[in-house]
Amino acid sequence: MKILVTGAKGQLGQTIAGLAQNYPSFDFDFKSSSELDITNAEAVKALFASKSYDYCINCAAYTKVDLAEQEIDLARKVNSIGPKNLAAQCKLHDVVLLHISTDFVFDGFLNEPYREKDIARPLGFYGDSKYKGERYIAENLPEHFIFRTSWLYSEYGHNFLKTMIKLGDEKEELSIVYDQLGTPTYTEDLVEVMLHIIELGSTAYGVYHYSNEGVASWYDFAKEIFDVSSTNVRLKPILSAAYPTPAKRPKYSVLDKSKIKGTFGIAIPHWRDSLKKAVGALKKESV
Repeated sequence: MKILVTGAKGQLGQTIAGLAQNYPSFDFDFKSSSELDITNAEAVKALFASKSYDYCINCAAYTKVDLAEQEIDLARKVNSIGPKNLAAQCKLHDVVLLHISTDFVFDGFLNEPYREKDIARPLGFYGDSKYKGERYIAENLPEHFIFRTSWLYSEYGHNFLKTMIKLGDEKEELSIVYDQLGTPTYTEDLVEVMLHIIELGSTAYGVYHYSNEGVASWYDFAKEIFDVSSTNVRLKPILSAAYPTPAKRPKYSVLDKSKIKGTFGIAIPHWRDSLKKAVGALKKESV
C-alpha cells in the first residue's frame, strides 16, 4: 500500500512518521513543503506522473489563524488551491485522498455539538480557506475522506501544549481564555483512525468529524496541562474580550463524532487521557 504524505514536517506529518513502523504493510512517501509545494499544480502533476500511489494523506496546511487575516492570498493558496491540485491528480491516477480540515469552518453560534451536515459559516479567512479546500475536493473527487478536527496538539511542532509547557517554565502567572469551548485532540489519536480506515480499505467516503471526547475551555486545557506536568503556575481565567485577536474564533466548536464512531466502529479516548500520553511523550523527548 503506497501512501503519499504531504506536509511531512508539520505535527500531523511527524506523527504519521512516528507511527509508521507499526504499519509494515504501508509504504509511506513523506514530502515536506520544500519537497512538494501543493500550491504548484505542475509540481503536483509531475510527482503523480512519476510515482504510483494508492492513498494521499494531505497534512499540508496554513494554520496561522490570526496571520491569515493579513496573508489572505497565502492561506487561500495552501488551504484551498493546494487541496484542489491534489484532488485533480488523485482523480486522474485513481488515488484516495484523506484531507484534514477544521472546526473553524463553523461560527460557534449553535451551542450544541456540530454535525457534518450543519451549515459552515467561517468567521475568518483561515476557516474560509479551509472550507473552500473542502468544497474543491468534494466537487472534483468522489473518493475522499475529509476529517474536521479541533485544537490539535502533540509532542511535535508548535501547538498549545508545548507553548504552555514553555510559558510555565518562564512565568509565575498566566491569563487564559475560558469562554471558548471545544475539544483538544491528540494527533496520534487522529492519525490512528485515518490509518485504520486505510487498513479497512473503506469506501465510505465523505466528511467526518473527529476530536477526542469531552469538552473544555482553553483555561481547562491549560490547567490540565500544568496539573499533569506538575508545573506550578497561577492561572487567571479571562474573557475573550480581554484578549483581542485579529481573527474571530468560534465560542463553541465541539464536534459530534457519532458518524465516524458508527461508520467505523471506533472508540475515541477522552482528551484528558490522551493529554497524559502526550505529556509523557514530551518528557521522554526531554530526557
